[in-house]
Amino acid sequence: MTDLTLNKSIYLKAEPTVVWEYLTDPDKLALWFHAPKVPMKQGEPLAMYGTESGDKLIWGEVLVAHPPEYLEYSFTVKPMGDAVSLVKWTLTPVAGGTRLALEHSGLPQQAEAFDLMLALDKGWDDHISRMRASIHEVTA
Repeated sequence: MTDLTLNKSIYLKAEPTVVWEYLTDPDKLALWFHAPKVPMKQGEPLAMYGTESGDKLIWGEVLVAHPPEYLEYSFTVKPMGDAVSLVKWTLTPVAGGTRLALEHSGLPQQAEAFDLMLALDKGWDDHISRMRASIHEVTA
Protein backbone atom coordinates (compact mmCIF):
# COMPACT_ATOMS: atom_id res chain seq x y z
CA MET A 1 0.00 0.00 0.00
CA THR A 2 1.34 3.46 -0.84
CA ASP A 3 1.19 6.61 1.26
CA LEU A 4 -1.90 8.74 0.93
CA THR A 5 -1.36 12.06 -0.84
CA LEU A 6 -3.62 15.09 -1.15
CA ASN A 7 -3.27 17.23 -4.28
CA LYS A 8 -4.92 20.62 -4.78
CA SER A 9 -4.43 23.39 -7.30
CA ILE A 10 -5.99 26.80 -7.85
CA TYR A 11 -5.47 29.83 -10.01
CA LEU A 12 -4.94 33.18 -8.34
CA LYS A 13 -5.14 36.65 -9.84
CA ALA A 14 -1.77 37.69 -8.37
CA GLU A 15 1.87 37.45 -9.32
CA PRO A 16 3.91 34.61 -7.78
CA THR A 17 5.77 37.08 -5.52
CA VAL A 18 2.46 38.09 -3.93
CA VAL A 19 1.31 34.48 -3.53
CA TRP A 20 4.70 33.64 -1.99
CA GLU A 21 4.06 36.21 0.73
CA TYR A 22 0.78 34.45 1.56
CA LEU A 23 2.73 31.21 2.03
CA THR A 24 5.62 32.54 4.11
CA ASP A 25 4.81 35.87 5.82
CA PRO A 26 3.20 35.52 9.28
CA ASP A 27 0.76 38.42 8.74
CA LYS A 28 -0.40 37.06 5.37
CA LEU A 29 -0.60 33.47 6.66
CA ALA A 30 -2.81 34.64 9.52
CA LEU A 31 -5.38 35.82 6.95
CA TRP A 32 -6.06 32.32 5.64
CA PHE A 33 -4.21 29.67 7.66
CA HIS A 34 -2.26 29.47 10.93
CA ALA A 35 0.52 31.96 11.53
CA PRO A 36 4.12 31.32 12.46
CA LYS A 37 5.77 33.91 14.69
CA VAL A 38 8.60 34.47 12.20
CA PRO A 39 8.74 34.35 8.38
CA MET A 40 9.25 30.86 6.97
CA LYS A 41 12.83 30.31 5.80
CA GLN A 42 14.73 27.29 4.54
CA GLY A 43 16.43 25.30 7.29
CA GLU A 44 14.40 26.90 10.07
CA PRO A 45 11.95 25.17 12.41
CA LEU A 46 8.28 25.55 11.55
CA ALA A 47 5.70 26.30 14.21
CA MET A 48 2.24 27.60 13.33
CA TYR A 49 -0.20 28.89 15.90
CA GLY A 50 -3.97 29.21 15.89
CA THR A 51 -4.93 32.78 15.03
CA GLU A 52 -7.64 32.76 17.70
CA SER A 53 -6.36 30.27 20.29
CA GLY A 54 -2.64 31.04 20.10
CA ASP A 55 -2.00 27.29 20.54
CA LYS A 56 0.75 25.60 18.51
CA LEU A 57 -1.18 23.57 15.94
CA ILE A 58 1.43 22.61 13.31
CA TRP A 59 5.15 21.96 13.59
CA GLY A 60 7.99 20.73 11.43
CA GLU A 61 10.87 22.22 9.48
CA VAL A 62 11.12 24.35 6.35
CA LEU A 63 13.10 22.03 4.10
CA VAL A 64 13.22 24.00 0.83
CA ALA A 65 12.34 27.62 0.07
CA HIS A 66 12.99 28.90 -3.46
CA PRO A 67 11.06 32.18 -3.70
CA PRO A 68 8.73 32.62 -5.45
CA GLU A 69 8.56 29.17 -7.04
CA TYR A 70 8.67 26.36 -4.49
CA LEU A 71 8.19 25.79 -0.76
CA GLU A 72 8.49 22.48 1.07
CA TYR A 73 8.13 21.71 4.76
CA SER A 74 7.57 18.80 7.09
CA PHE A 75 4.14 18.93 8.70
CA THR A 76 2.85 17.37 11.90
CA VAL A 77 -0.34 17.97 13.84
CA LYS A 78 -1.21 16.46 17.21
CA PRO A 79 -3.68 13.86 15.82
CA MET A 80 -0.84 12.42 13.68
CA GLY A 81 1.12 11.31 16.74
CA ASP A 82 4.74 10.73 15.72
CA ALA A 83 3.95 10.66 11.99
CA VAL A 84 5.54 13.36 9.85
CA SER A 85 4.07 14.34 6.51
CA LEU A 86 5.40 16.60 3.75
CA VAL A 87 3.77 19.72 2.27
CA LYS A 88 4.97 21.03 -1.10
CA TRP A 89 3.76 24.26 -2.72
CA THR A 90 4.58 24.96 -6.38
CA LEU A 91 3.90 28.42 -7.84
CA THR A 92 3.77 28.68 -11.62
CA PRO A 93 3.28 32.00 -13.43
CA VAL A 94 0.39 32.01 -15.89
CA ALA A 95 -1.12 34.77 -18.00
CA GLY A 96 -2.93 37.01 -15.52
CA GLY A 97 -1.66 35.39 -12.32
CA THR A 98 -0.34 32.24 -10.68
CA ARG A 99 -1.20 28.55 -10.62
CA LEU A 100 -0.67 27.35 -7.05
CA ALA A 101 -0.33 23.59 -6.52
CA LEU A 102 -0.29 21.81 -3.16
CA GLU A 103 0.92 18.27 -2.55
CA HIS A 104 0.53 16.92 0.99
CA SER A 105 2.13 13.48 1.14
CA GLY A 106 3.15 10.89 3.70
CA LEU A 107 -0.22 10.89 5.43
CA PRO A 108 -1.04 7.97 7.73
CA GLN A 109 -2.54 5.14 5.71
CA GLN A 110 -4.13 2.99 8.41
CA ALA A 111 -7.90 2.66 8.20
CA GLU A 112 -8.28 4.23 11.64
CA ALA A 113 -6.40 7.32 10.38
CA PHE A 114 -8.71 7.85 7.40
CA ASP A 115 -10.86 10.33 9.33
CA LEU A 116 -7.72 12.44 9.88
CA MET A 117 -6.98 12.34 6.15
CA LEU A 118 -10.55 13.45 5.41
CA ALA A 119 -10.23 16.29 7.95
CA LEU A 120 -6.95 17.44 6.36
CA ASP A 121 -8.53 17.23 2.89
CA LYS A 122 -11.46 19.43 3.94
CA GLY A 123 -9.16 21.71 5.94
CA TRP A 124 -6.95 22.42 2.93
CA ASP A 125 -10.04 23.16 0.82
CA ASP A 126 -11.28 25.65 3.42
CA HIS A 127 -7.88 27.29 3.93
CA ILE A 128 -7.12 27.58 0.21
CA SER A 129 -10.55 29.10 -0.38
CA ARG A 130 -9.81 31.73 2.29
CA MET A 131 -6.43 32.42 0.65
CA ARG A 132 -8.10 32.98 -2.70
CA ALA A 133 -10.68 35.34 -1.18
CA SER A 134 -8.01 37.31 0.66
CA ILE A 135 -5.69 37.65 -2.35
CA HIS A 136 -8.49 38.56 -4.72
CA GLU A 137 -9.86 41.12 -2.26
CA VAL A 138 -6.46 42.85 -2.23
CA THR A 139 -5.88 42.62 -6.01
CA ALA A 140 -9.44 43.59 -7.03
